[in-house]
Amino acid sequence: MTDSLTRELEQSRPRLRAMAYRMLGSVSEADDALQEVWLRTRRTPGDAVRNPGGWLTTATAHTCLDLLRSRNARHEVPVGVRLPDPIVTVDGHATPETQALLTDSVGLALQVVLDRLDPAERIAFVLHDSFAVPFGEIAAILNRSPEATRQLASRARRRVRAAPTPEGTPSDQRPVVDAFFAAARRGDLTALIRALAPDVILRGDLGTGKLWETTGSDEAAAQAVRFAHPRATLHPVLVNGAAAVLVTIADRPASLMAFTVAHGRITEIDVLADPHRLPALLPEN
Repeated sequence: MTDSLTRELEQSRPRLRAMAYRMLGSVSEADDALQEVWLRTRRTPGDAVRNPGGWLTTATAHTCLDLLRSRNARHEVPVGVRLPDPIVTVDGHATPETQALLTDSVGLALQVVLDRLDPAERIAFVLHDSFAVPFGEIAAILNRSPEATRQLASRARRRVRAAPTPEGTPSDQRPVVDAFFAAARRGDLTALIRALAPDVILRGDLGTGKLWETTGSDEAAAQAVRFAHPRATLHPVLVNGAAAVLVTIADRPASLMAFTVAHGRITEIDVLADPHRLPALLPEN
């Protein structure tokens, strides 16, 4: 591995990790991808790399593309089975490594949409729209023509635009989330429905091998009342930079609830309650 490639890898690591997370929807897989890129640099002759930055971007994209295709081929994590990994921070505090991820992060609702794209669409969209990689370079990675690559990104962009987008700051979002939980604990369906957009999406990952989803404020409000646990303790956190809540019961994490708030109402709720995944995704105290 050349000295210039070594320096570029260390300097670009936060950007490459954010890129890999956006492509894979998994923090652990993003770290695995960077480890694979590092191993590839060890096998690369010193005179083979003229543009270290471009080489590392291409290597990361290739690695992520291989992982996505392998995942699909083995049906390892098929669409609709699990939520993407959230990036969780407490009280706005984050380690420098986590902060680097948040700098380029997208909301969890958008990450769900990315998870449902074809691997080539996802790579094309993330590289071009999020990291400004030219279509010519992406075409070489995907083994497509630049025009075909542009069309892939365009199809992905149309689907991404339909995803709910958080509005305002976490401080703006928090009162809406607090009102939702206060109404749920009172069993006040009327107040709950006021806090929810009419076409709100409620999505749950319980670790059962199937992601359940329901649409509409009436059904979401009924579910909220049904699952309001009297012994639950609510801890305000941020998920991908937006207002969220960690729910604990008897000091043990029970669920992580991420909210998308727009126009003063909740438009999407994503509930992660997989007992195997949840503890590993929470920041250390």
